[in-house]
Amino acid sequence: MDRIAVPDNQIVPMDEVAPDIRGLRIAFVNIFGVIHSNGSWTLIDAALPFTASRIRNWAERFSKTPPNSIVLTHGHFDHVSAARELADSWNVPVYAHSLEVPYLTGKMQYPAPNVGAGGGAMSLLSPMYPRGPIDLEQRLRLFDNGEITELPGWRIIHTPGHTPGHVSFFRESDKCLIAGDAFCTTKPESFFDAALTQPAELHGPPAYFTSDWGAARMSVARLAELNPLIVAPGHGQPLRGLNLPQELQDLARRFDEVAIPDNRKPSAA
Repeated sequence: MDRIAVPDNQIVPMDEVAPDIRGLRIAFVNIFGVIHSNGSWTLIDAALPFTASRIRNWAERFSKTPPNSIVLTHGHFDHVSAARELADSWNVPVYAHSLEVPYLTGKMQYPAPNVGAGGGAMSLLSPMYPRGPIDLEQRLRLFDNGEITELPGWRIIHTPGHTPGHVSFFRESDKCLIAGDAFCTTKPESFFDAALTQPAELHGPPAYFTSDWGAARMSVARLAELNPLIVAPGHGQPLRGLNLPQELQDLARRFDEVAIPDNRKPSAA
């Protein structure tokens, strides 16, 4: 694919997402650095193609050492594309859920996007987005649910729907949720139209690339049961507050109405 030039004004550090969590927005997607009590840190997701140097420069602001690993919420191009270059330069493993393996080892592409999802330019442009496969096999390590030693204090929660092996991460100590694309705090289908002016609020997963809406609904309901007080999404601004649990429960309750595009609603089948 052609090189993606990300302007400097679209590289936005987010220094206080939560205690010991730093964030970086690159164009329309977020990555996060989780700093641990022993001084090590973990990179969550790896953003767009050709952004590895931007990510390294950002990481040097809060750590002089490489991360202990790169951990992926899933393997879509906007969450994984710098992973191989970063893992090779840092000499670290890349972790992902076992159900993402075909898409991260050069075996399969993700399903074609739903161009008819509607809502704005992101949906219309979705056929142009890379669908993989990317090959991380030499660096790849696998998990299912539970925990990994590189991410102490965090639960790995399988939240399929957007992709088969999508995961989110939850820290019970402060009820912080790194949600990936299980849901967003901006309407991702219209990012290029209005994301910079939209109020931060809960929305469903990016509709153009969500492959299983029934599973996506159940994943949001499962995350709502955690009653998170801090949400760090893959798309949109981080949110915090005592109202968040109720807002996420409302999204789960109204998921079919507000998240599923018309051409994927049960009545359209």
